[in-house]
Amino acid sequence: MLKRLTLAIGLLIAGPALAQHAHGIQKGPNGGPLEDLAGVHAELVVSGEKLNIHVFDEAGKPVDTAGFTGSAMLVSGSEKRTIQLSPAGQTLAGQAPAAIPKGTAVTLLIKTAAGKSGQAKFTTP
Repeated sequence: MLKRLTLAIGLLIAGPALAQHAHGIQKGPNGGPLEDLAGVHAELVVSGEKLNIHVFDEAGKPVDTAGFTGSAMLVSGSEKRTIQLSPAGQTLAGQAPAAIPKGTAVTLLIKTAAGKSGQAKFTTP
């Protein structure tokens, strides 16, 4: 009985922490899909040929991307391109040679200023 009570209390306490890191499609504050990687949250926003990755900390506050590096591999049909991303305030920004179509698979690779690296996969909305 005591073990079950202890387990139940532990699950109640851990519930909010587990929910905070729920996987699946989450929307960021700019309307784009949001993924966790390298200790930050990355939100993909595409407009025409521009690709922006807005970066947030665990509390949802924007992070200065100075010292970050990144690239995005874009796959649409049989076409594959890699574009380099550059720090621009709280965003990693890149530009494709042509408009990025809806449904493009985007594999994001970033390295933070602290040296953490990570990868996330998106599909353009």
